[in-house]
Amino acid sequence: MKAYLKLIRIKHYVKNLLIFTALVFSGQLLVSGKLRDCAIGFAAFCLVSSAIYVFNDIKDKDKDRLHPQKCKRPVASGEIPVKNAVIVMFVCLILAGVCFAFIFNRQALILLTAYIAINIGYSLGLKNIPLVDVTILVAGFLIRVLFGAVITGIVVSNWLYLTVISISFFMALGKRRNELKQFGSDNTRQVLKSYNAGFLEKSMYMCLTMANTFYSLWAMSDADENVRNLKIFTVPVVFLITLKYCMNIENDSSDGDPTEVLFHDKALLILSSLYAAAMILILYHR
Repeated sequence: MKAYLKLIRIKHYVKNLLIFTALVFSGQLLVSGKLRDCAIGFAAFCLVSSAIYVFNDIKDKDKDRLHPQKCKRPVASGEIPVKNAVIVMFVCLILAGVCFAFIFNRQALILLTAYIAINIGYSLGLKNIPLVDVTILVAGFLIRVLFGAVITGIVVSNWLYLTVISISFFMALGKRRNELKQFGSDNTRQVLKSYNAGFLEKSMYMCLTMANTFYSLWAMSDADENVRNLKIFTVPVVFLITLKYCMNIENDSSDGDPTEVLFHDKALLILSSLYAAAMILILYHR
């Protein structure tokens, strides 16, 4: 069972929490029905993302066997036969369809289909094209935010969208930077031959600067003066979170994967939890 849980990457479901972005930051978390729809959408998206992860593991099993870390994945290591992995993939897609049927929304379906399409394209070769590879990773994060917005009928601030896009580029470029530092251009990830550490470092920190700026602008744009004045105090906390994240990925022992960076640092988890708690209090304590 442990191998199958590893196969569907449950730990990576934390990325899908972005689906709640629109609901939480709009102050409508307690509005009847919206939380339920968002939770169902979250479940559907998690199952779809698991199916994509399984597809990618099957497709890359031979290359993964040559990688010092990916060789331990269930399919690459032979712990789970390819036939069983295919069954798991289709079961995840079927269950996702069942969940989505309860909240069916045409726009959300388009977004979900787009997510599947770009990730299949990523697995089939787009990941080998420089900049296209990181753009697809960023698109995955943005689609999560858009998906949550359309299933709850909420319009998200442009500043918040720009924050998500910028921080996503930062994390994607940081991941590539650390992969290049750790494994070099001879790594099984072909696209690393097109990057150099200087370009990746300059670009990722440019995106981080933009993300912090956009977040600050979002915090100052609230129509409610009292809320706006309180949001300003979360800006230094966000700065601290991003600084701690930077410290972690500057450590060459990390491969820069956002999920691994978050879960392997208690201080970063505590800071993130404090930020979430403060934001909930600001937006919902009346």
